[in-house]
Amino acid sequence: MLNHPPSLDLLFHALADPTRRVMVERLSRGPVSVSDLAQPLTISLPAVMQHLRVLEESGLVRSEKVGRVRTCRIEPAALRSAEQWIMDRRATWEHRLDRLGEFLAAEDRPSTPE
Repeated sequence: MLNHPPSLDLLFHALADPTRRVMVERLSRGPVSVSDLAQPLTISLPAVMQHLRVLEESGLVRSEKVGRVRTCRIEPAALRSAEQWIMDRRATWEHRLDRLGEFLAAEDRPSTPE
């Protein structure tokens, strides 16, 4: 079984949806109100709120309500955990490919007679 925290599953689940990725992209430029976040999207405000709930449950987004305005912001630490997981996988595969390259290079060398 894989050994990673359940929060990583929630994070990748949240990023799996294209609408949520658009929202994360917008929030990466700075905090924004829910209504401003919803404006360019072609979905209803309740659908935007459902997507925000998934993003908040994953830890990618935080929101706060001041008066009647709910403002959302990205949580960089959550993105860093996804980045670290990806970098760990990349390092593993680079190491494996390096070893394969070394093996193939050794196979191409002419063998020396004894």
